[in-house]
Amino acid sequence: MTLEARPEPQTTPQQQTAPETAPVAPPVDPAADKAALRAFKPRRMVAASVAALVLIGIGFVAAVEIISTLVNRSVGWLPKAPALSWASATPWSSPQVLAAASVLVLVGLGLLALAMKAGRPHLVPVRTGDPDLVIGLHPKGFASALARAAEDVPGVHSAKASVGNGRVAVTAYASGWNDARLTEAVRHAVLVRLDTIGPINRYKVSVAMKERR
Repeated sequence: MTLEARPEPQTTPQQQTAPETAPVAPPVDPAADKAALRAFKPRRMVAASVAALVLIGIGFVAAVEIISTLVNRSVGWLPKAPALSWASATPWSSPQVLAAASVLVLVGLGLLALAMKAGRPHLVPVRTGDPDLVIGLHPKGFASALARAAEDVPGVHSAKASVGNGRVAVTAYASGWNDARLTEAVRHAVLVRLDTIGPINRYKVSVAMKERR
């Protein structure tokens, strides 16, 4: 009995090269998105701290004055006698009273509007698909990743990006930048990178092409 040697299978260049996988966008989960937005919601710490300190100071002074007066040992921090005399002799319709009340109302409305207005987030929340996994990117790192995506476009020598107010502004430097196809290629590359990163908030992309320095 004779044994014939079987030829070893030959691999082609196409088989040797692993197929490239397209970037997969993070899954969409409304509960996870809400958790990330809530975790990275900007707080008005400065305004809240100032208002709290002012109210604490006023309350402390008033409490000391009331308690000291009750025990017949007034500290005299507040001019009670002149204040009572002025209050008893001044009607509510007095211009001074109306002006003071208007100022207090405006200050209160201003603090309320400042508290309700969304501030600038310190981190960019990204989509994870898991409510228990919250991830945020630093705005500078987020912008750098988008700039690198623009630099990967053939013909682009360098690029920079800025992020703010729901917009991504990309400035790319290239030779022959007046080609509209190159501008569209840069915009497409940045949009693909955005989909890969998966920020929860939507961003509009604007591209400005400039001649290479």
